[in-house]
Amino acid sequence: MNETTITIMGNLISGVRFRRSPEGVAAASFRLSSTERRYDRDRGHWVNGDRLFVTVRCWRTLAEHTIAVLEKGDPVIVHGRLQTREYAVDGQRRHCTELTASAIGPDLTRCRAAPERHGARASEQQAGGETAAEPVLAVAT
Repeated sequence: MNETTITIMGNLISGVRFRRSPEGVAAASFRLSSTERRYDRDRGHWVNGDRLFVTVRCWRTLAEHTIAVLEKGDPVIVHGRLQTREYAVDGQRRHCTELTASAIGPDLTRCRAAPERHGARASEQQAGGETAAEPVLAVAT
């Protein structure tokens, strides 16, 4: 089976919801909005186009890092598997678009971030007198 993978740039339009399954697996989800921007030559400025709304889901370590770093309004880039899910509400069939993320990161064109180092690189920094940076996400003004 072929999977549809996609990368979306956008903003969190909800807070990150976090839970653990009965087996203890971390899970997080949030809503993402991506707005088309195009230059209108007749008007001489940028205008908004269509908007895409998608629910992003992530699991395990990615879920734990997402809840620790991201919040509503943050600009992000998300890569993962795109799916449309069908469900029923009061007998009516509905569809929703979901993205199961394999990677999530801040959009560095619109914010700054300092990664927290893990593993061998963190040990090298600490041995050299440096300390691992705390995760930082500050929207640029």
